[in-house]
Amino acid sequence: MQDYKNGSHTVWDCKYHLVWTTKYRYPILEGDVGARCRELLREISRSKEMLIYAGSINRDHVHMLIGIPPNLSVSRAVQYLKGKSSHKLLSEYQHLKKRYWGQHLWGRGYWVCTSGNVTDEVWKEYIKNQKPPHPDDDFEVV
Repeated sequence: MQDYKNGSHTVWDCKYHLVWTTKYRYPILEGDVGARCRELLREISRSKEMLIYAGSINRDHVHMLIGIPPNLSVSRAVQYLKGKSSHKLLSEYQHLKKRYWGQHLWGRGYWVCTSGNVTDEVWKEYIKNQKPPHPDDDFEVV
């Protein structure tokens, strides 16, 4: 096996590419704020047993390739990452509080895409080849 993670009853490798932006795409994630944001995202990820494989904090958006355990939905993981980092950054940096007086540092949405090392065609072929030697019915999903 490659770098699979283990739970009590699971073996998993669920990677996602996440992107989210600052509200109004203001370029605030530079210097101290960007470095602190990186630290906070690492702390939050560790606390929820998420693994960051790659990350990039640009002036107005964040990219992450992250492994999220199967007991945590992607939307809940993003909620933790954005919510806790926003709260901490706004409480630590007064100049951000003036700009984001409504307590919302991040834009409302996010972009997510699953990451895998095989294509849909490979999975379809694999599933098609998983038939027992003597099939008892003609079950096929097209």
